Amino acid sequence: MPLHVSCCFAILGHIAYAVAFRANFLYLILIGRCLTGVSFTMFMYCKRYCTDPRIVGIRRRTALAGWQVVCQGLGLSLGPFLGGLLYKVGFSNSIFNGYTSPGWIMAGIYAGFWVLVTKFFEDIPQPPPMTMMELSLPIAKGLETEPCPNYSSAPATSPPSPIDESFRAQLSLITLSQWGVIICMCWFSMVCFFVLGSWEANLPVFGAATVNLRWSPFDAGNFIALGAIICFPFLLANILAARRIQDRKLLAFGATLGLAGLTAFLFILYNDKVNYDSLFGCWCTVALGFNIATAITLSLLSKQLPPQWNGRASIAIQCSNFTGRVTGAIWGGSGVSVGMMNFVGLEIAMVGIGVILFTALWNKLKTKNG
Repeated sequence: MPLHVSCCFAILGHIAYAVAFRANFLYLILIGRCLTGVSFTMFMYCKRYCTDPRIVGIRRRTALAGWQVVCQGLGLSLGPFLGGLLYKVGFSNSIFNGYTSPGWIMAGIYAGFWVLVTKFFEDIPQPPPMTMMELSLPIAKGLETEPCPNYSSAPATSPPSPIDESFRAQLSLITLSQWGVIICMCWFSMVCFFVLGSWEANLPVFGAATVNLRWSPFDAGNFIALGAIICFPFLLANILAARRIQDRKLLAFGATLGLAGLTAFLFILYNDKVNYDSLFGCWCTVALGFNIATAITLSLLSKQLPPQWNGRASIAIQCSNFTGRVTGAIWGGSGVSVGMMNFVGLEIAMVGIGVILFTALWNKLKTKNG
């Protein structure tokens, strides 16, 4: 059911995007954004599926999450390129043109995906609830208890449900160090998507405002797409590395690489040496580093927590992703207004907090490879 809801809202959201230009109503874009936001709940189920202990072994979760990031990188390269290309081509009518065509095309793609999901996707069967299991147990003869006397003066109190008792029991098993790992992974999930989302939103604005660049939407789309294409082989190599390198080391490598890209960008801003080549090098480094880090967060957390916590862990990680994506888009759009030095400085500070967290928890982050 969640997949059907996601596909439905994705189609409605992109249609709202597409008709906003013809209707000359700006708030349709906001409405479309809200509708597609509901559809993004699909990401949570994709990530939870990749770490479900019933179908994915503990030594395959990081590699499978890496494949998911590779597909995200593919979308990151195709989306801006096709969007810029459609803007460049344009079309000579008010319904299907350079501004509205991406919305109509994406609505059609989601409609086709919905058909494929309905036909081929098989969800993991859910175990019966505890109350049903208890009802299905046969009562042995001779073990029936005598009926309890009815004391009318006793207060009528309902006993806690088995589900509440089970959750409390699972909650009591989570140690203080595991809570630290949960906070660290959620923070890194938020920071990675904050940085990636802010750069994707900022590059077209910054490129159009910079004298040395003066980008059109077509130029900005090609720039973002080319950076994603450059990262693609390295993301494939990350899948192979996941079999031999610990998750915490991959997370440290990705965060360090992304931090190096941010620091280099701050340096070229300070020295006023912004050009196509220097900006492209920073974008490739940032995109590669934080994409590698995003592949680690949920897989590492799923190895640290009990199998029953897979759903809760995926919800926590996905909420962090959404928070970073939304706030990052806002911060990226306002980067030129607040000053690019401040824009990059905040991102460096947020990554620095994450570095402090995983440095303090380094010994607790050790898990099996794969």
